[in-house]
Amino acid sequence: MKRICCSVLIVIGYVFQTGFSAPTQKEAEPVKIKKEATAILKKQILANAALALQQQPVTITASHSPRSAGGLHDFFSEADYFWPDPSNPDGPYINRDGLTNPDNFLEHRKAMVRLSKIIGALASAYKITGDEKYVKQALIHLNAWFADPKTMMNPNLLYSQAVKGKFTGRNYGIIDSIHLMEVAQGMLVMEGARSFDKLSAANIKKWFAQYINWLNTSKPGMQERDVKNNHATCWAMQVAAFAKLCKDQVMLDSLRIRYKTILLPNQMAVDGSFPLELGRTKPYGYSIFNLDAMATLCQILSTTKDDLWDYETPDGKSLKKGIAYLYPYIADKSKWQLKPDVMYWGNWPVAQPFLLFGANAYRRDDWFKTWIKLDHDPQVEEVIRNLPIRNPLIWL
Repeated sequence: MKRICCSVLIVIGYVFQTGFSAPTQKEAEPVKIKKEATAILKKQILANAALALQQQPVTITASHSPRSAGGLHDFFSEADYFWPDPSNPDGPYINRDGLTNPDNFLEHRKAMVRLSKIIGALASAYKITGDEKYVKQALIHLNAWFADPKTMMNPNLLYSQAVKGKFTGRNYGIIDSIHLMEVAQGMLVMEGARSFDKLSAANIKKWFAQYINWLNTSKPGMQERDVKNNHATCWAMQVAAFAKLCKDQVMLDSLRIRYKTILLPNQMAVDGSFPLELGRTKPYGYSIFNLDAMATLCQILSTTKDDLWDYETPDGKSLKKGIAYLYPYIADKSKWQLKPDVMYWGNWPVAQPFLLFGANAYRRDDWFKTWIKLDHDPQVEEVIRNLPIRNPLIWL
């Protein structure tokens, strides 16, 4: 609550200094929204970038779990909702949906989130200022993760979200790499800079191209692609971000078709809700998460010729309807009619990207004003884990 209040005070101070009043729905145009969002976030961005300039790379090779079946360069994580069995403490773990096991190995995930924060902050600062010091610092981290043979990560997630006694890795762990999306988008923003040498760009893109291939051809990748809920959305969202970096138009075209024919029609109900997310033990958080993912997917894939924000299924399902369904519960959480989430109920919502992207696409002043009021710098690890878009300016 303290951080949210601070965010509101910052916004109020900004309004007082500039005389900005929230635009009416008629005035909430994309150019204006981008300009106002930049003004609101600029101080935070520059502060985060200043901190990022002081950081040295920490890749997955800096830590290793004895429970990992992979090697030093293989990403490893353990499934969040699996715990020791009280009746068989040394046996296989058992599932407790929605309840995070605090004793899991998370160092690789934390390192990836850290990279995402650093590159997102540096790319955002570069976009605002044009100062190439941010690009030079970003290259140090990008090369360490994706090009240097001593410290780079292998381009797969074979050992992610393992379960003791059951699986050395699972397809569900592919969702861990949603935190590479802002790395890819940050590189897109910065690669035109003079400091971004062509060899580094080629090596980093080669890694992402290899990862795209693994996501599309490996057994775990194909399993994750075909899951029915938010995991499939996040698979597509990741592949879209990486394909955009690699200029893989065939892949981007296929993802637009997947969104229209599989993801949207199969996951959304006619009222705009996501039934599979509402059926979980954290229905509020998962509904927000999946809507953020679908909105981000539309933001990445939409073109002037094929605008997914305007797409509607024959029975009336659309992103606009999805945001309209969830928005009242974001603006006033007390209206939520289902049971509260079993964990982290008090930590949602924050400044969800679907609000900003949706306001930008549909010129909705109310969605934009709500985005302004929410927390733009959450610190709770579980919130960060489920908020892959924390630097929205690099996506606008």
